Formats: sequence, structure tokens, C-alpha cells
Amino acid sequence: MTLTRCLMALALLGGLLARAEASPWVAGLHHMTLADPVDARPMQALAFYPATGQAHTSRLDGYPLDVADEAPVALGRFPLLVLSHGNTGSPLALHYLATSLARQGFVVVAVVHPGDNARDHSRLGTLSNLYGRPLQISAAITAARDDALLGPYLNEGKVGVIGYSAGGETALILSGARPDLDRLRQYCLERPNDADACKTHGVLIADRSELTPQADARVGAVMLMAPLSLLFGRHALADVHVPALIYSGDSDQLVAVDRNAEALARKLPDSPDYRLLAGAGHFVFMAHCDAEQSARMPALCKDADGVDRRHIHHSLQRDTAVFFGQALGVPEPAERSAAVHQPSTP
Repeated sequence: MTLTRCLMALALLGGLLARAEASPWVAGLHHMTLADPVDARPMQALAFYPATGQAHTSRLDGYPLDVADEAPVALGRFPLLVLSHGNTGSPLALHYLATSLARQGFVVVAVVHPGDNARDHSRLGTLSNLYGRPLQISAAITAARDDALLGPYLNEGKVGVIGYSAGGETALILSGARPDLDRLRQYCLERPNDADACKTHGVLIADRSELTPQADARVGAVMLMAPLSLLFGRHALADVHVPALIYSGDSDQLVAVDRNAEALARKLPDSPDYRLLAGAGHFVFMAHCDAEQSARMPALCKDADGVDRRHIHHSLQRDTAVFFGQALGVPEPAERSAAVHQPSTP
């Protein structure tokens, strides 16, 4: 990073931190239902946004959230981010990041990927999952812009994508990457014991052979955590020309760093901001666990000695806001926005 860019980042960080400290915003939570582009069945999404009102602590699917449910959106123009969770996961595992970004003036829409979430694994290892996930994120972008609550307060700029694990693969396809399925077959011949990537022995089930990778020109930046990206060689990444912030742990026990994040950082045509976290594993990016969660899913909650998950999350919250602020434009509260379209009173 050049000196000029460093100074710009520091200035932007100072502005965002000052606004976060002075802002009356809380994280709002808006429940959305839209049609899955793969089969037109209902698909759920959670939107976190800068809101006015009083936040309350509640539990949703076992995760404690400090949010204002369906509260009024703060007046202003705000960048839109969309979030893609990992295989068999939940966007709520990243609630700390989504709510922090909302309090800093971003609207974060998190899709629950049909057939590949904590409650439904029916599309694992299929083409409909690989190519359907990006279509679902694109549908969420459209739905957010058309949403009666959120739409009037979104800015007209590009959209950011946050991808965790398999969500990184999704974000890259949306940015123009085209998966090379032969790379998965070859990888699974070399590393057949990779239980995560090679569940189907390197051959995806061709349940929807008509589906193809679809980029979305509205995507202007990606932030990836422990990205699953072994399907992409240099040629497959040639059309990816958006700013990228990539995090990975050097002790990732699930997604091999050398064939994923590390290789991705080398091969992207535009050099990303790549940050390797010492001692961190794959699950360090998930929300800090309370006692109930630690008892129920210890493998996802325990970090190696010397790894401070809370500290890592604090840095993620701060640096992700700065990154997207630089790439997409900073949030504009009403007092700085030239004109805010306010929805009519029913």
C-alpha cells in the first residue's frame, strides 16, 4: 500500500470511528422473503441496517443479537453489502460483523442459502448449489433495492459482497470468476482425505446442467474470510477486477490455505489486501460463543492457545468498514445527503 493510500485509509478510518462513536444508530433487523432463482421456492434473508430506536437483546437460532427488530431506517444514503455464509452454515454466525457494519452505516443483507444451510443440506455437492448461490445473492441485491423499508435509503453505487468459506467462492463467481471443475477433480485425487471439499470425490452432481456461472456487474468489491477458492486458476480469475480484502488463518483445519486463500491472493489479476492470521483456524471468523454454544458445538468455539477471537473480530469490524468505505463510498447520514427520498406515510 502506498503512503498516499495509507494516509487516505487512516483519514477514512478516523471519520468512520468518529461517526460510530457519535452516531445514535443501532443495528436494525429486517426479515425478508424472496424467491430462490433456482426453483422459485421461498428463500429467507436477514437485513441488518442503521436504525433509530432502542436495540434489545434476543436469541435467534441460538445466536444472541443486539438489534432493533423492524425499526425505522436512519435517514441517509447507505452502501449495500450482501453476505454469503459457508457450507451448511448460517449468516447469524457472522452477526457480530453484520451488526457492527449496520451501526457504522452499511446495509447488510444476508441470504440463508436454500439447500446449503444449518438446517438443510440437500444441495451439497451439486451444480445447483455452486451456480445457484451467486444467483441467490444477485436476487437479494434486487430485492433489497426494491424493498419498501430499505430501498429508499440505499445509495446508487456498487454493491459489496462478504463471503465466508464457500461464500468466498460465491463472491468470486459474482465478480467474474469462472470455476474450473477439473481443478476440483485433480485436487481430490491429490488430497482425497479433504472431507470438506471432496465429499463427492471431486465430481459435482449435475442436477441442473443448464446452470452456468453468472457474474453481477453491480458488485464492486469483495471481502473474503477463509475463502474456498481452489476451483479458480489464473485463467478462471482473469475477469475479476474488483478490490478484494482477504483474511485467512494459517492453521485452517478445514480449507487448505495453500490451495485456497494463499493461491488466490497470488493469482488475482489485481493484487488484493491479503491478511494471514497467525495461529487462527477456520472457525475463528464465526461469532464468539457463549456458554450454551460452547457446550453444544465445542469444535466451532475453541481456538488455539494465544488466538484472541474477540480481538480478531474487532479488527475485522473496523477494517471491513474502512475497506468498503474506500471501495464503495462512505455512508451519508441525512445531514450530509443532498436529497433523501423519504417513503410516504401510509
